[in-house]
Amino acid sequence: MNTNTNTTEEAKWYVIHTYSGYENKVATNLEKIVENRKLEHLIQGMKIPFETVIETTGEDKGKKKSKEVERKLFPSYVLVKMIMTDESWHVVRNIRGVTAFVGPGSKPVALTDEEIQKFEIDPITVTEIDFGLGDSVKIIEGALKDSVGIVEEISSDKKKVKLMISMFGRQTSIEVETLSVVAIKM
Repeated sequence: MNTNTNTTEEAKWYVIHTYSGYENKVATNLEKIVENRKLEHLIQGMKIPFETVIETTGEDKGKKKSKEVERKLFPSYVLVKMIMTDESWHVVRNIRGVTAFVGPGSKPVALTDEEIQKFEIDPITVTEIDFGLGDSVKIIEGALKDSVGIVEEISSDKKKVKLMISMFGRQTSIEVETLSVVAIKM
């Protein structure tokens, strides 16, 4: 740990471990302490990496219901941008809910540039689906509404799905948006 308080040193990102479910409380408390003690020069920011997941919640009146949910990428961890000094270490380490800095023993290790680039990207949107390959699904909107098909392929981003449906007495492969189909429960 650096004992001098010279702030010409560049702030780096560190990872702190928290009690489960305390990530937001730790970040909020740290922001308040930094503001109250005027430590903005030492502790410059916090980040809780998350992704936005679109969860489907069933079908209502023929339309698929879905909601966006934020899901933490690394539960129980908070990223802190700070200049490591005895004072800044002590402030962060003694916040209620913080268990430790991530690093060998009691020595915090700053994240590399490559690691932090992964965390600072815009939130990722992921679509969660309740069916898989080979499952029967019903199309709930569009020209083929109420058609039933078998899932042949799901795109890597889960936004599109290829179905095999019976059209004019022949099996036909079509591609539709994932939000346009619902699983047929058996």
